[in-house]
Amino acid sequence: MATFLKRGKKYQVQIRRKGLAPVSKTFHLKTDAEQWARFMESKADRGDLPTSTKELHSQTLRSVLERYRDEICPKKRGVKIETYIINAFLRQAFTNLSLAQLTSAHFSNYRELRLKTVKAGTVNRELGVIQHALHIAEREWNIPLPNNPLAKLSKIRVNNARSRRLSNSEYLALEKAASYTRNPYIMFLIRFAIATGMRRGELMRLQWSDINIDKRTLHIPITKNGYPRTVPLSSPALDILKEIKKKFELSTLENFARVFPFSDNAVKLAWQRLVKRAVIKDLHFHDLRHEAVSRFFELGLSVPEVALISGHRDFRMLFRYTHLKAEDVAEKLS
Repeated sequence: MATFLKRGKKYQVQIRRKGLAPVSKTFHLKTDAEQWARFMESKADRGDLPTSTKELHSQTLRSVLERYRDEICPKKRGVKIETYIINAFLRQAFTNLSLAQLTSAHFSNYRELRLKTVKAGTVNRELGVIQHALHIAEREWNIPLPNNPLAKLSKIRVNNARSRRLSNSEYLALEKAASYTRNPYIMFLIRFAIATGMRRGELMRLQWSDINIDKRTLHIPITKNGYPRTVPLSSPALDILKEIKKKFELSTLENFARVFPFSDNAVKLAWQRLVKRAVIKDLHFHDLRHEAVSRFFELGLSVPEVALISGHRDFRMLFRYTHLKAEDVAEKLS
């Protein structure tokens, strides 16, 4: 609110807003003072007035990140990962600096240091969490941060697209190695991943109640991109589910049990041991999704049909799976 003070024959106007530096001006006429006050208050509403640095000096990056970790992260699906990222980031000495002291250079130096030990995508994810914390501080906690120091920092270009296919000999090697494993579900998991193109996290959360055998569909309520989807099931996929029920003698009373009842970490360890025992190099579990999508295209499914199964929102992401050959296209044109 504007405050008007009459000093002799003159009128002084003061504009005070929380988080903004106070501004004042003196006029001979009250009408001029009121007009200037309306103009400055509209600027304050737009955030065009200079920011007060008093509160920025009293808040440290550490205090913002700890509050974000304790209040915001628990509401997010990736709470464990984001909490881990923030706790690790808090080991940086510059987190003890006040928000007024922070510059893009602090984060740039951190980025270059991290790139020596981890991949670019990891660094981008870490800085993305910190940037969002500062965004929340400004927008929701009324901390006057006029310039987010991370906003000016360019993201590192990431090119981690893989086109790894699983050969028939490698699949047989996995099958043979699985016969020696202690995890009776691992080969079922691998086969079902190839049959459906589902991500590992989606497979681990899958419940029998999500499957409709009569309609030959499978519903995935929680996905990586936040959009639930319903996947049509092929005959091989249905056969795998029947094999699982028969092998483990599952009844209808277990409808709400998970199809693959073991932890994500157990899958990681079982996969690592399996690939090592099968003597297969450079094969990630996520490559099974690429294999599945590639097979869908080989079956003659269109891009929209494959996207329905895989959950890709951007069709351009699917173009690298098609592996089109000019001679095949020429054959269709003849």
